[in-house]
Amino acid sequence: MAVQMEIKLSRSNKIYYEGEPLKGVVQITSNTETKHDGIFINMDGSVNLQMSNKNVGIFEAFYNSVKPIQLLNSQQELMPPGKLTQGTTEYEFEFQLNCVKEPRVLYETYHGVFVNIVYMLKAEIRRSFLSKPVTKQQQFIIQYAPKSIETPPKPISFSISPETLQKAAKERISIPRFLFTGVLDSKECCITEPFTGRITIHHTEVAIKSIEVQLVRVETCGCAEGYSKDATEVQNIQIADGNICTKLDIPIFMVFPRLFACPTLITKNFKIEFEVNLVVVFQDDHLVTENFQIVLNRNN
Repeated sequence: MAVQMEIKLSRSNKIYYEGEPLKGVVQITSNTETKHDGIFINMDGSVNLQMSNKNVGIFEAFYNSVKPIQLLNSQQELMPPGKLTQGTTEYEFEFQLNCVKEPRVLYETYHGVFVNIVYMLKAEIRRSFLSKPVTKQQQFIIQYAPKSIETPPKPISFSISPETLQKAAKERISIPRFLFTGVLDSKECCITEPFTGRITIHHTEVAIKSIEVQLVRVETCGCAEGYSKDATEVQNIQIADGNICTKLDIPIFMVFPRLFACPTLITKNFKIEFEVNLVVVFQDDHLVTENFQIVLNRNN
């Protein structure tokens, strides 16, 4: 049986908000008239948690706390058992996007390393016992509805020198002298707006090779008995290359990646938080890193 199946959503960007209807059609094209045991479509949404290898076996309680958290789970029968007609046929479907069980809220779609929040549609043509079913999957994206809240910026001023580094006094003596200052425009950031700021090189004894901005996700899985907390890099952006003129403001500009970043989320079983590292690499390949915790939201 030569059958092709597609899931077409009502919105081309596949973005939906909680409480909205999820509408679309399942399009089936068959070369011949063929029997089947029913056509179904499933909607599933879940938070999938995973421990890093370094924590496996440390806390037995982790094994209970990292079970998937079901957010959506619904099925519709599009056609009872019968025959597929030759040609192309479309079957409409509609689901309501509401989480009826705990936590009674739909979290934003997020693709991480140890935390993944995924929403998926799966269409299936069931066939006889000896034939494999025909299936097709389609991911859709859940976002929080933007809030028209004016959040005043919370700038972060910083100064980096050998004295500010977390090193022993003897180590600081051997570090070349330098002074970098700057400001991050806000600790609280709208995920649809760029992350901005500036850095100024006042003086340095060793020439600079590169200045980079790193976005880091901090994912925590666990419960009251213990937590597995891991930080992984999302993206690294170079904002300066080569030795930089002193007393010159260097702009910091970074766009948050879609799906790999989401509004800061803290629940009883997991957390998704974000940090920014400002990294200065010297010509001798030594580097200085300053870490800043930030809060992401979806306010307009």
